[in-house]
Amino acid sequence: MLLALTVFFSSELLLAQQTGTLNGRVTDARTGEPLIGANVGIEGTAMGASTNLEGFFEIRNIPVGSYNVVATFVGYERERRINIQVRSTGNRDINFELQPTADELDELVFTVSEPFRAPVENPTSFNRLSPEEIATYPAGNSDIAKVVQSLPGVSGSVTGFRNDVIIRGGAPNENVYFIDGIEIPTINHFSTQGSAGGPVGLLNVTFFEGVDLSTSAFGARYANALSGVLQFNQRNGNDREFRTNFRVGASEAGITAEGPLFRGGEPTSNTTFIASVRRSYLQLLFQLIDLPFLPDYWDYQYKVNHRIDSFNDVYLTGVGSINDFRINVPGDLTPDRQAILEQVPVIRQRTNTTGIAWRSRLQSSNGFWLSSLSSSWFYNDFRRFRDNENQEGLFAQNTATEWRHTARTELRYFTEKSTWNTGLSFRVNQFRNDFFDDNTGISFDDGLDFVSYGAFFQWSRPVWDGRLDLTAGFRFDGNTFTDTGNEIYRTFSPRAAASLRLDESGQWRMTASAGRYFKKPPMNLLGFRKDGDFVNRSARYIRSDHLTYGFEFFPRNSTRFAVEGFLKLYDDYPVSVTEGVSLANLGGGFDVLGNDAVESAGRGRTYGVEFVYQQKFETNYYAILAYTLFWSEFTGFDRDEFRPSAWDSRHLLSFTGGYRLGANWEFSLRSRIIGRTPFAPIDEAASIERYPAFVFDFDRLGDERLSLFSVTDIRIDRKWNFSSFSLDLFLEVQNLFGQNTPSEPSYLLQTENGESTLKRVDQLSDSSVLPTIGLIIDF
Repeated sequence: MLLALTVFFSSELLLAQQTGTLNGRVTDARTGEPLIGANVGIEGTAMGASTNLEGFFEIRNIPVGSYNVVATFVGYERERRINIQVRSTGNRDINFELQPTADELDELVFTVSEPFRAPVENPTSFNRLSPEEIATYPAGNSDIAKVVQSLPGVSGSVTGFRNDVIIRGGAPNENVYFIDGIEIPTINHFSTQGSAGGPVGLLNVTFFEGVDLSTSAFGARYANALSGVLQFNQRNGNDREFRTNFRVGASEAGITAEGPLFRGGEPTSNTTFIASVRRSYLQLLFQLIDLPFLPDYWDYQYKVNHRIDSFNDVYLTGVGSINDFRINVPGDLTPDRQAILEQVPVIRQRTNTTGIAWRSRLQSSNGFWLSSLSSSWFYNDFRRFRDNENQEGLFAQNTATEWRHTARTELRYFTEKSTWNTGLSFRVNQFRNDFFDDNTGISFDDGLDFVSYGAFFQWSRPVWDGRLDLTAGFRFDGNTFTDTGNEIYRTFSPRAAASLRLDESGQWRMTASAGRYFKKPPMNLLGFRKDGDFVNRSARYIRSDHLTYGFEFFPRNSTRFAVEGFLKLYDDYPVSVTEGVSLANLGGGFDVLGNDAVESAGRGRTYGVEFVYQQKFETNYYAILAYTLFWSEFTGFDRDEFRPSAWDSRHLLSFTGGYRLGANWEFSLRSRIIGRTPFAPIDEAASIERYPAFVFDFDRLGDERLSLFSVTDIRIDRKWNFSSFSLDLFLEVQNLFGQNTPSEPSYLLQTENGESTLKRVDQLSDSSVLPTIGLIIDF
């Protein structure tokens, strides 16, 4: 540690390399066609280059530092990329996708920065994170799920060892996740089956060109989204040389390699790869501080891209994880550790998603086809013992495997003014589960197989001399398992959105959207059996109607102020027959969500207003300041009695920002305040019979709330550039002010004189300040 600190604060380590090279491509944003002869320049300098026949450019001998880079081409809108970090080696390619300029817009001179540009089919409730913001996120620990929580309206779980993505009061399983158009079931290790949240992210941030988040007005191509769509855009591997990135963070170490394949003697290759593997040492840290559980995991990620010709590309991508959540008996068995030791589950998980996609540009250059085949596998072995120390007295088991084999195809076609998008999807779903629960007397070892399918259409067009952008579309979905699954008129989901430039320059904008969205219940809920029957076969698609309305102001092309009101109205939400409560109030722990009989009887509503200030890293700082005031309420079987959901914290205030001190130092800070989150107290009398499981009194949900959650994290980066490698050492301090983490009451079973009682114990507050040193090497 002393050596690391000495290196961290030294001004010079070795003789540094002072220049670097930027490469990349310039293409048409709609079709992907390379733009030959486009100009790419570095603002404030005379350095620049033009693109070749493949749209490729290269700018050499750039002094190391941060720059704004601009691409221009006749007939296309100028695009400006800000805060591009130039290092001596390990620079990622900077790719520009230019939008054609409409004749009516020739006189407009104001253009917002690329990160603020929303896609034409999703002009509202859209946010984007650049690679630079992702790379230096404070206390993110290379965890993309934590990084996403810096975006407006997004929060994580307040209590426990969790990493849920909660968007505008919606449950974690209301989100869908895509990597380069390939859907993945979860982005977390130790994911809660049926809920998608988990404690640690499994995606490698070094892969991404950026992250796009839609919190409403979802494009019609996305199915099963009720609260959020997260699209992770991966970059291709380097097509000219082999490169390696080595990273050590607070909880794991990882290595990423990339480069050309089958290049021969050519300067570039048509085939590239990028691949990574990461290994946790969190289990060693937990054992060192004597905690009762040890989370141990691996993950891997890869992408192989091949350019067939100037019109066709194919890529293979995949991501997976190996997770083991083991028991550790502490040497100092305090009451709080004893409670965790007795009640924590034993979990083994394996996940894998593999997809292959073909992108074919039409010979007319007026559109493209995108087709993909993918397969996802999720294995979850979840067990609970009455004696965790010796793993004896097994009383609950969920050993489930889910397979999803998906085929998708879509066509995007452009006319002079309009964009048309249509497509189909087809999925084979398979589910197997060896389940039993002694407390309920339910057991089965069976599964189900069924097909789900969908189709969509979307149209977008600027009108009124380019001042108004309109989009409208619809989709429908069905399946062959549920009672009403093939009645596709039930899932007809229209949506429309508009973005209006209120002044000629486009600095003031008004946005609005309305849409209906549906989500199929999770497979473990559909596969649940009781007395030999699939008791949830009558479950319907969950419905959510969205309305949003807002204003945006861009005083500069790198600065944005926004205010947006939103309303989500839910219907046909599953209600647990056993608990009598909406599933929106469950899924915040490690138990499996959905192993219960349900009825599609619930309603729900989340509504509120969101305020955002965002400054992109144009000169020497960036910032995102957001406040969301919202309500999240759902009903049980009484459709007129609304109760707060498990995510109804009401207030979400977050600030994330960074400041660059010269070329080699950078400081970043994240601070979050989350309002008082409700929880259901336990029924102590009923829980004595089921201990170490608990029975909750959901009739009192909302009567008690946790205390306010507040945390501040900082990060300091120091960079060096050498002739053959670049080095980034960073110091992170989590929970800078040592503030307590709110926690629900915990209980231990005690027996005296033959009488059993539950004794309340104080849990660990997680109030310690946690400093860590991290290392990133590119060579």
